[in-house]
Amino acid sequence: MRRFFGAVGSVSRLTVKSEVLGTNILGDPTSRAVDVYIPAGHDGRGLPLLVDLVGITSSGLSHTNWMAFSENMPERLDRLIGEGRMPPVVVAFPDCFTRIGGNQYVNSAATGPWEDFLIAEMLPVIEGRFGCGGSGRRGVFGKSSGGYGAIMNALRHSDVWAAAACHSGDMGFELCYLADMPATLRALAPDNSIEQWWCKLEEAKKRPDGVFTAMNILAMAASYDPDPAVFLGMRLPVTFDTCEVIPDRWANWMRHDPVVAVETLGNNLRSLKALYIDCGERDQFNLLYGARRFVRRLNELDIAHRYEEFADNHSGVDYRMDESLPFLAAALEG
Repeated sequence: MRRFFGAVGSVSRLTVKSEVLGTNILGDPTSRAVDVYIPAGHDGRGLPLLVDLVGITSSGLSHTNWMAFSENMPERLDRLIGEGRMPPVVVAFPDCFTRIGGNQYVNSAATGPWEDFLIAEMLPVIEGRFGCGGSGRRGVFGKSSGGYGAIMNALRHSDVWAAAACHSGDMGFELCYLADMPATLRALAPDNSIEQWWCKLEEAKKRPDGVFTAMNILAMAASYDPDPAVFLGMRLPVTFDTCEVIPDRWANWMRHDPVVAVETLGNNLRSLKALYIDCGERDQFNLLYGARRFVRRLNELDIAHRYEEFADNHSGVDYRMDESLPFLAAALEG
């Protein structure tokens, strides 16, 4: 629902034909649509590039769709740029939806090498087509799983990304994931079969209420600790009978926790032109505590960043991008 009635940018849809995603065992398509926003009065040439990573169960294409009672992302960008709150930028919205319900934007032997797709395949297509971005002129942002993807890509690929924004991103894994293991086991009982449960979910005419917790945990399992030899690569880091942590399985998950990864990769963030992190004070997935731990370590390492807590929970908080997008765009413009 448009709230700004000035100049309107354009959205083009491209298709990126991927070779690296051919390794995914989920049967997901390897040709991926990417919507690209170009601000009014520009053709994209010479502008910075931002990449929008969305949360689990969504696609970048959803951010360019019409929305009731709220702005979609192109409308938000039109307003922020049109009101002079941020300089013009190109923004890419890749469709990274998968059979497991979404993406964490990391390389996985189950879901596929999504980091490689974004960097080695998508960026060259977008930048080649529109003449935008380039070294020191690329930023990545997202919320929830997308925020996680943004911060992990910044940690691992600061030679590619010059700015990043993490809104309510997954971190502090023992707080946001372990607490959901008992409910996941109850959902899988009495058969204790991931395959049976997942196939029943896929075959249902309507997704049953209350399945998100188990679906999310299984998606995380395929992302953080995949086993290509089992159904969709999904194996849990706890025992089915007593819900006890399996140390080597859980260690694989924890290597993907930004709170852990910052210990070995934190210095990479020093090269960023802008790093933005925020989280709601009432985040229902306990992500606030992981964010505080992560930011505390940034402070100890004297890594420049902007951190904000706001009076809300995890849901419906895209309005926070009114803060992050101008911050990233201004840094990349210089």
